[in-house]
Amino acid sequence: MTGPAGPVIGTRTGAEAASIVPLATTLLVGAIAALLDTTIVAVALDQLRHDLDATVTAIQWVTTSYVLAMTAVIPVVGWSVGRFGARRMWVSALGLFLAGSVLSGLAWSATALIAFRVLQGLGGGMILPLTQLIVAREAGPERFGRVMGVVGLAGQLAPVSGPVLGGLLIDTWGWRWVFLVNIPIVLISLTMTWRWFPRDEHRSGQPLDVVGLLLLPAAVVALIYALSSLEAALSGRPAGSVAALVVGAALLTAFVVRSRRRGAASLIDPGLFRDRSLRGATMMMFVLGVTTWGPMLLFPLYFQQLRGLSALDAGFALAPQSIGLGLAFLVVGRYTDRVAPRPVAAAGLTVATAATVPFVFATDHSDLRMLGLALFVRGLGLGVASLPVSVALYTTLRPTAVPGATSASTVVQRVGAACGTALTAVILQASGFASALTWMLVFTAAALAASALLPGRAPARPGCLERQPRAVDEQPSTKSIHP
Repeated sequence: MTGPAGPVIGTRTGAEAASIVPLATTLLVGAIAALLDTTIVAVALDQLRHDLDATVTAIQWVTTSYVLAMTAVIPVVGWSVGRFGARRMWVSALGLFLAGSVLSGLAWSATALIAFRVLQGLGGGMILPLTQLIVAREAGPERFGRVMGVVGLAGQLAPVSGPVLGGLLIDTWGWRWVFLVNIPIVLISLTMTWRWFPRDEHRSGQPLDVVGLLLLPAAVVALIYALSSLEAALSGRPAGSVAALVVGAALLTAFVVRSRRRGAASLIDPGLFRDRSLRGATMMMFVLGVTTWGPMLLFPLYFQQLRGLSALDAGFALAPQSIGLGLAFLVVGRYTDRVAPRPVAAAGLTVATAATVPFVFATDHSDLRMLGLALFVRGLGLGVASLPVSVALYTTLRPTAVPGATSASTVVQRVGAACGTALTAVILQASGFASALTWMLVFTAAALAASALLPGRAPARPGCLERQPRAVDEQPSTKSIHP
């Protein structure tokens, strides 16, 4: 997908870099709401399962539907920014997320909650890639890793506080407040948007690939449904799973064939993946999606169901991993602009894999302090690994390819997240915690092996995102997006 021409990124002066701060803060406040929702809901799943009378495989759709909705809307982010402007799309994303949060808090059944989570996911799916796209566009190649490190550290406040805040809200007022708590955060971001988010001057006439937009989400939903129905297939009831698999594979094939024929006019431009760095980083994002989101379903249920912890205590038990992630973002961000992604990611995933081993032997009597330490070290490893993957996406791209690459890679990551969540739920339902925890180690080790796909050399400077001459027919921009 071709994104908006937008401002071309060049080397920023100190004053220009400082002018990013109010905009980045505005984006971060909105992103915190979406990030908070990835962890705060995790500790509510056990109570949701009881209150809404649902199985584990059914209640996992509270998470999976959110992720799939995020995935469905991501491909249109680049196009919508070019067509309507970043400010208008940011406000629209916050509005959708706010509406979904309010309705989810009022849900009366598992089916209603899943439906409202779809609405919430449509907003959240735009919030996060919009944040990444605008930060990448504003920071420039020389500062992208450092800026993302600071943003990532601040963003980790949401995952760190999410399980604890969720547990506190659940134990005090009930599960509905894990959704209603988003209301004041979104309202603050909207107020900051009115003050600091600049108005866009450039618009793109790029048409939307409507057929591609119908094919890709439908294919992903069908394939994830087939995966989540794997238990029924193994139990001798394969009809629904096989039909979903066939339909999903056919739709995905049609999307790929059509996209290759349309090229840059397609929803996701296959030509982007000729870039080796982007291709390797995108594949790594899929694997990391599986590796990180599966345990987000598994760990809270382990602490609540097998260890008998309250929602609040489970939140405290989960916090060390997010603290480790935040510290890793703080330390690694300043170096990722100057070092090769492959060795850094491999080192981080080696640590994460080693830290996952204690959970293979975890029982209902395992020392919680030891498991907390393992979670902290696992978070450190995943944080060290994830940031160079994000930076590798952009090191060799043309400026105009940034929105399309952001959309494509984020779609792949969210598909990995949905696969990880659905597959973990199937394993847990079919074989119990021991098997699910063992598979968590397998997924993490697979991510370590996949790190070989990343570039083995440090990005060349000056980077590809530096200022380049515009084509004759390209609309000039009189100023960048910052005020």
